[in-house]
Amino acid sequence: MTRSYSSYAAQGPSQPILPYSLPRRRQPRSHLHRAVVPRLRSDRAASTSSSSSSLEICRRRRCFRFFPSSSTAAVLQEVLPGLLEAGRRRSNPGGGRRALPASASRRWSSFVPILGPPLMLEKDRIAYFYDGDVGNVYFGPNHPMKPHRLCMAHHLVLSYELHKKMEIYRPHKAYPTELAQFHSADYVEFLHRITPDTQHLYANELPRYNLGEDCPVFDNLFEFCQIYAGGTLDAARRLNHKTCDIAINWAGGLHHAKKGEASGFCYINDLVLGILELLKYHARVLYIDIDVHHGDGVEEAFYFTDRVMTVSFHKYGDLFFPATGDIKDIGEREGKYYAINIPLKDGIDDSSFTRLFKTIIAKVVETYLPGAIVLQCGADSLARDRLGCFNLSIEGHAECVKFVKKFNIPLLVTGGGGYTKENVARCWAVETGVLLDTELPNEIPDNEYIEYFGPDYTLKVPNLNMDNLNSKSYLSSIKVQVMENLRAIQHAPSVQMQEVPPDFYIPDFDEDELDLDERIDQHTQDKQIHRDDEYYEGDNDNDHEDGGR
Repeated sequence: MTRSYSSYAAQGPSQPILPYSLPRRRQPRSHLHRAVVPRLRSDRAASTSSSSSSLEICRRRRCFRFFPSSSTAAVLQEVLPGLLEAGRRRSNPGGGRRALPASASRRWSSFVPILGPPLMLEKDRIAYFYDGDVGNVYFGPNHPMKPHRLCMAHHLVLSYELHKKMEIYRPHKAYPTELAQFHSADYVEFLHRITPDTQHLYANELPRYNLGEDCPVFDNLFEFCQIYAGGTLDAARRLNHKTCDIAINWAGGLHHAKKGEASGFCYINDLVLGILELLKYHARVLYIDIDVHHGDGVEEAFYFTDRVMTVSFHKYGDLFFPATGDIKDIGEREGKYYAINIPLKDGIDDSSFTRLFKTIIAKVVETYLPGAIVLQCGADSLARDRLGCFNLSIEGHAECVKFVKKFNIPLLVTGGGGYTKENVARCWAVETGVLLDTELPNEIPDNEYIEYFGPDYTLKVPNLNMDNLNSKSYLSSIKVQVMENLRAIQHAPSVQMQEVPPDFYIPDFDEDELDLDERIDQHTQDKQIHRDDEYYEGDNDNDHEDGGR
């Protein structure tokens, strides 16, 4: 019999810059075009390297802008000064230096940052979703799930001033109709109806929906589900509409919930809902799970399709929950070979885990060519977790996030498991910094929850002195089997062009229908606020525009 989460607790221990082809319609041949393009063509003809690239253009800004390869940059570096000088001579034949017009200066200045090595692209745009109410629910005494960890993580983000580098959003509460895009309508309706005071009336239905010891009924249960699911849905939509490159929802990542029942502390599977949203705009979505527990709910939802590839690194064996995720589980029908499971044993350390992770994920991305990635960062794979059995440091865990970010593919990052709450907060704060390319000082700044991080008040947590039961031969055999399965995928699957389904309709606030005698909740008040710069400072702060009005 598979042991539950609770039985273990009782024992104690969005858009990166995407290349677009140059338009084929003929453009006026500028002096730059006549000087540079013939050189590039001759360079490409002489080169045998398959990695040489033509000029690329980016639609991040309203105007096109060149992002050349190293060979292109070298040619531009050589010819551009001569072109500028020739332009000055033509505009001022009498001699002497004459400044270019302001408009021309602006046009040429766009080339300046890209001429000298190293070639640097613009920073990723990060959208971060958080609602303080998600951390106020209580699963009950002795239950290992502590949503309070989300408040602790958020205050670390604030204390390190990471919020100044991101766009911060309060997610909408997902509507029942949105939740029913994956979950059965009767299950969603039951979650909406059940409360601690009324659960005795539904004694016969509780087992049907797997509500009980692991998944208790508590106050504001349905609102809790709406908030964390709404965060993941909002994150996916912002990625779809290219208003951000990376979206973070640490409250999400509840990967065990099934279509018609709760499982493993998870009631609504926000990951499946987010992936379904991404599939409206992307032909293929890659799901990566580094929680210590198998991502069974997500794998089950997409087990028969090739449009989602699921990759889960998890503990397997010894009846460890949920007792699924064997390496032989590879998907079925159209989804055969599109489910990848990496079953691991107790005590895996940073070097073993990250080496295996990078090798497999690099091959998966190369083979599958996803349009978007969803990364579940369950922190129960850390050493010292209350329910976990791995020996990863925060640095090792964060290295996986850093590696996935380097692919420059639209990325949705969520939380997941994690039951030593101070280490969960540390981990997700560090990984927020990783996504922002910001290294955090080891000393934790003062914040509302500083006492939880004593006595050292540091981010780094040492590993345990425990045996790694994953031998080199065992890990090698896993890698070989996964690579063999990937070779069975001859090419990335494609889908037929069709009309994109609309986003779910979210009703707007109507001031005319406001009852002044009725108390307004926080979410309704937020809908009346039209500010895009709430967490900005400096030039982006509207308070300083027009003389500080």
